[in-house]
Amino acid sequence: MPLVSPLTIDDFERLPDALALNRELVDGELVDVSGNTGQHNALRDLLIALLLFYVKEHKLGKVISEQEYDFDGNAYGPDVTFFRTEKMILANGKLRVQRFVPDLAIEIVSANDTFEKLIEKAHRYRKCGTQGVWIFSIDSREAYVYSPEGRVILDENALFQSSLIPGFSIRIGDLFDRL
Repeated sequence: MPLVSPLTIDDFERLPDALALNRELVDGELVDVSGNTGQHNALRDLLIALLLFYVKEHKLGKVISEQEYDFDGNAYGPDVTFFRTEKMILANGKLRVQRFVPDLAIEIVSANDTFEKLIEKAHRYRKCGTQGVWIFSIDSREAYVYSPEGRVILDENALFQSSLIPGFSIRIGDLFDRL
């Protein structure tokens, strides 16, 4: 399939899996996002395991990993996302790109990420309606939090918690210690 730029969300949706896998659609161009390390994957999977159980038990919504969403014509797939029960009616399991944004997006710094690109993503997520964005750095054992209350950098002694998932918390250092 010949690629014509700029691509739209609908174009991205129609790409064969081999072309779309490990890529996001950013400003009409395909961008490679592969390069996750074992530690990156372990942290993503741990977050999924902890959040999935808690969110399901408390009937708060849905937790998914690596799901693409339509962020103002851009298809981003945060490492972990959460959306509340009210948005479950919008989810279409047959689409590659969901036509709404999650309430919480979590990114984990990868070997090929730059701080600037992750900050740019966080700003775009928030501009498009995602209420909370967390960026975890395994190397620094910190989390960068963007929320309606503002921006903050949390060290390993702080708690990973969000008002979007009431009652859930875990010490950030405990997450990193489990890798």
